[in-house]
Amino acid sequence: MTDTITAAITLPTPQRRIVTAVPGPKSLALHERRLAAVPVGVNSALPAYIARAHGAILVDVDGNQFLDFGSGIGVTTIGHTDDAVVAAASEQLKRLTHAAFTISPYEGYVRVAELLAEHTPGTHAKKTVLQNSGAEAVENGVKIARKYTGRGGIAVLDHAYHGRTSLTMAMTFKAMPYASGFGPFPGDIYRTSSSYPFHDGLSGAAAAKKTIVHLEKSVGASDLACLIVEPIQGEGGFQVPAEGYLPALQEWCTANGIVFIADEIQSGMARTGKYFASEHFGIVPDLVLSAKGIAGGLPLSAITGRAEIMDAAHPGGLGGTFGGNPVSCAAAIAVFDEIESKGLLGRATVIGEVLRAGLLELQKKYDIIGDVRGIGAMQAIELVVPGTHEHNSAALGKIVAFAAGQGVLLLTAGTHGNVLRFLPSLAMSDDQLRDGLGVLDDALAAL
Repeated sequence: MTDTITAAITLPTPQRRIVTAVPGPKSLALHERRLAAVPVGVNSALPAYIARAHGAILVDVDGNQFLDFGSGIGVTTIGHTDDAVVAAASEQLKRLTHAAFTISPYEGYVRVAELLAEHTPGTHAKKTVLQNSGAEAVENGVKIARKYTGRGGIAVLDHAYHGRTSLTMAMTFKAMPYASGFGPFPGDIYRTSSSYPFHDGLSGAAAAKKTIVHLEKSVGASDLACLIVEPIQGEGGFQVPAEGYLPALQEWCTANGIVFIADEIQSGMARTGKYFASEHFGIVPDLVLSAKGIAGGLPLSAITGRAEIMDAAHPGGLGGTFGGNPVSCAAAIAVFDEIESKGLLGRATVIGEVLRAGLLELQKKYDIIGDVRGIGAMQAIELVVPGTHEHNSAALGKIVAFAAGQGVLLLTAGTHGNVLRFLPSLAMSDDQLRDGLGVLDDALAAL
């Protein structure tokens, strides 16, 4: 059902279309206003100002239509302005926009917590606290783990990205642009090696041994409250760890009383063909962190974990004014319904198969593509100096700019700025996927 708000807006046709230069004159005018009002630190990859969107298509103020392979960095997983999400949020806006759950609770918050308990890995008793952003989810996950264990140490992996708050900047691997010059940062954060098969060549067992030995020698297991991992690293370049790596880390954490936290902010909520990417690796985290795709474009995040760990915080120790906003909760409930009713887990798998097949064909044509990796609708290519594993970041900006000029929005990633990541919405058709791959082919040929 399409609500009256959506019906009043002309929906875009389901294909890319460029009618002006990119960015166009109206976008350039808006950009001048933006430069006067918004600090330069809030940068935009492409200053084409978006006016509306639906499905997999973005429309800018000049009427250019872009095929969106970024989904707002993995947020609009089920598609822009999904009809059911718009309807649920619109109806909730009429009933209750805010009450502060810690003062006057409401059912939507409870229902989202129930759905997360049902769909996160494991059959154990679980509880959930809702917040607004991914960084807030990370901060609260650490906070709960420290309270539960009585320890202070936080272990993180190389190439990780966890956010832009003071604590999460310190946890994020890449300093520039996320943390450079913003210190000092909190302490008790310990970084160790990750599994990066394309570059380290290690088996999962060998990579896990390297990670664990480093933590045992440099920190000591008894001082660690938690180890936080992205099952598939996001900003780090969609690194998929070698088989056995994550189960070995979880086993070590369990044996040493360390809370094992899965940061599924980018990889969760049907993105990989499972509700959470942890399921692909056979792990059951103690805490699972959600955000991005959970509410169809509205701000919401969650910390879901073992009931005994979540209950370690005293009454009043968890919360926040806007956490679990009623409108965002209504949208999240609709997202869960859409995933089930439309079979979107299966669709994510199909999208992954189409994308991966196309990217592997391009790898055969262009030796600049060193690696193709990912699971489901979370795929990436790593660009290298041909014949080597040396990072090739110089080509990335040219490819993205070329594609944008042809109406395809692509995202970059990777510690060394040489990874092209694909986060298409699950509303993207096979024809749209192949069209985007064709533009990427042209961009690579233009190099």
